[in-house]
Amino acid sequence: MQRTTQLGISRRGLVAGVAAVAVAGAGAAVVLRRKPPPVRPAGVPLSPFDATTTAEQVTDGLDLSGRTYLITGVTSGIGREAMRVLALRGAHVIGTGRTLDKAAAACASVTGRTTPLALELTDFPSVVAASDAVRALGVPLDGLVCNAGVMALPQHEQVYGLEKQFVTNHLGHFLLVNRLVDLVRAAPQGRVVVVSSSALKWADPAGIEWDNLSGERDYDPSRAYGQSKLANNLFSLELARRLADSTATSNCLNPGAVLTELQRHAPGWAVTLGRWIGPAFMKMPAEGANTSCYLAAHPLVATVSGRYFQDCNPIAIGGNSEDPAMAAKLWDVSTELVRAWL
Repeated sequence: MQRTTQLGISRRGLVAGVAAVAVAGAGAAVVLRRKPPPVRPAGVPLSPFDATTTAEQVTDGLDLSGRTYLITGVTSGIGREAMRVLALRGAHVIGTGRTLDKAAAACASVTGRTTPLALELTDFPSVVAASDAVRALGVPLDGLVCNAGVMALPQHEQVYGLEKQFVTNHLGHFLLVNRLVDLVRAAPQGRVVVVSSSALKWADPAGIEWDNLSGERDYDPSRAYGQSKLANNLFSLELARRLADSTATSNCLNPGAVLTELQRHAPGWAVTLGRWIGPAFMKMPAEGANTSCYLAAHPLVATVSGRYFQDCNPIAIGGNSEDPAMAAKLWDVSTELVRAWL
């Protein structure tokens, strides 16, 4: 039964709103309180870039002519900015949107060579069709950026009997990558980049809730979102292990608190509040896309794989997100869930 506050906001809506504002205000926490320095993994090069560096600055001087990238979710936010910048540097970018019209409009808004592609991550036949269209181009993929996603859906929704955020943020990308990974391997130094989030800490403390992938038990918007982001990290970790016999790599990243449409599913009051306080504390897409572009194209990370990045630098966050046994189990479970479409 839904409970409402004295303001007439449902308890579930309040939770979703607070979750969205928490992400929107994450930048404020950095400003208002001193945080301990991040733990850096040994042997991984550090870059000269930071949270204030733009994606254009990260790629300054790079010539990506002859390279092909696939980026999911280019219709807004950091996905569109990553497409714009990589195309600006000479790459051919295949940009996906939930409909071909939306993808085409986004591609037409940037300078350079782009190809629009329809991709609905919650519709596995759509994922199959999109991957077939990419294969039909007959070129290797120098980078596949898993960027599209949804956040903190206020109501419990299911696709294929599974919680929708898990399907959108993880399983759809898992299927897409597995259908195209040979094209990544075929590139001189192919890269898979998975956009995760610091919200992975919202997942259940025990990790992936294997017995509740449907989300039916005690649905919580932020916990479900956190689980999908934890799954992003674990997927990238296991993929890196499986790519170790090649020149291809897989890394994941936290873009930080970025002012985008990702919080659109929060209650209206939370969206308004986020837009009001956001510009003071949050990144704009120009900065938010910096790590995606860094991992996709910069030579400093050509041989780095299986790592988690924030602000263009590696971080060892430990916990479930670096658990190889959990990563391997997620791979096996995910394979079974999408086997009919592989």
